[in-house]
Amino acid sequence: MPIKVVLFVGTKRGLFVLDTDEGRRKWNMVGPLLRGREVYHTVLDTRDGQTAWAATAHPVWGSHVHRSSDAGKTWELLEDAPHYDDARGMKAIWHLALGPASAPNRIYAGIEPAGLFVSEDRGDSWEPVKGLNEHKTNDTWQAAGGGLALHSILIDPYDETRMFCAISAGGVYRTDDGGKTWEPINKGVRADFLSKRYPKTGQCVHKLLMHPARQDRLYQQNHHGTYRSDDCGESWIEISDGLPSDFGYALALDPTDPDTLFVIPEESSEMRSTVDGKLRIYCSRDAGGAWRPLTRGLPQENAYVSILREGLTNDTMEPCGLYVGTSSGHLFASRDRGESWQMLASFLPRILSVSVAVLGTPD
Repeated sequence: MPIKVVLFVGTKRGLFVLDTDEGRRKWNMVGPLLRGREVYHTVLDTRDGQTAWAATAHPVWGSHVHRSSDAGKTWELLEDAPHYDDARGMKAIWHLALGPASAPNRIYAGIEPAGLFVSEDRGDSWEPVKGLNEHKTNDTWQAAGGGLALHSILIDPYDETRMFCAISAGGVYRTDDGGKTWEPINKGVRADFLSKRYPKTGQCVHKLLMHPARQDRLYQQNHHGTYRSDDCGESWIEISDGLPSDFGYALALDPTDPDTLFVIPEESSEMRSTVDGKLRIYCSRDAGGAWRPLTRGLPQENAYVSILREGLTNDTMEPCGLYVGTSSGHLFASRDRGESWQMLASFLPRILSVSVAVLGTPD
């Protein structure tokens, strides 16, 4: 099957779906689908190339999970949604993640107020992961600027019993027994808004990623800095030096190189827009030792835009492609690890999320 790259762009007014071939030069776009809904996250199961899920919100109809059986062309609303059965309920669904290869019908959801939920029937019904949701440290979790959300869910591809989750503001947690028990792993991560600068829990994590080619390598973009872990989160090293700000949301990786990562610094927690009005994607090729701004094809004046935590992503091609969506509705793509960029769309509704899937195999 020839290579096909599928890009899901979730906006404040629906979902746009773009696709292209292996060259990634010319894109086709359809949408808006899920019209009128805010699309927080979308994921496509590359194992069958057809089943997709979207997390949405609507001011009247509320928050739901939708499922597609034709790679995003049409969608059905699922009757059940992940939620607490007590007063906490559910305000939003922030993130969706597929289960491991051994559980093809499993999908996870991270919600607000912070909680992890699992479905074993492709989203038809949901159960809470109580080991995390009722953790003894959950009284240290507090709402941040975007609410109290569990927004990053990672399953170790080398060990299906190991998972990582990130909470804003609550910190990073890891399980080594399939979700029964969880431990906070935040050593070395700042929380300057708390009385104790390096607490055990309570950090405001903005985005967490695990490198697919190196089991022990994690990266996180935090409210206070960018960090790297080389020991599965047991300890963290701050790698913010060389960036114009320690604040930001977006984070992406090069799947073939554990030492390459991409971030988009924003001016401050108060301003929450690109530094100096320049849309610059900063790249490190030495695991955060040094940083270089990537700007070719991106606006470098009067571009006071914000990029949310799901607004930057990478594909699995070689060289890897990068995709970024802005609060102004502009969508940019790079097919050369960020060295140059093209604008795929402009003046879409505010972009909330960008996700990508690569289908097929090279000829």
